[in-house]
Amino acid sequence: MDFGLVAVVVGFLLILIGIWGILTQKNIVKIVIGFSIFDTGLHAIMVGIGYLKGRTAPILDSAVSPADALTSIVDPVPQALVLTAIVIGLGVTALMLAYVVRLYDYRKSLDISSYEDLKW
Repeated sequence: MDFGLVAVVVGFLLILIGIWGILTQKNIVKIVIGFSIFDTGLHAIMVGIGYLKGRTAPILDSAVSPADALTSIVDPVPQALVLTAIVIGLGVTALMLAYVVRLYDYRKSLDISSYEDLKW
């Protein structure tokens, strides 16, 4: 089986697990974990889409000449996007966990149903 296809399938499974965790859990920490799993699934899909079988890393050296670079290396843009998305996802997760700590200090509960301040 091709690595790109496996990465895309695993990515979609992780996205489904993350959505399930976000929508079904009552514990705020578990909801944050669901967001992280969802984010990881998106990263796996981007890597799987950017993978091209039989090509090498986008490094020009003695193994790959500049003339053959177009046909023998993978596109580095999806890899750069995934690295950027990982850093952004880490920052968002840290911010969500900081909010969870503040919410726990405020209500002494991690159950999302105990927060009714902004409900209609």
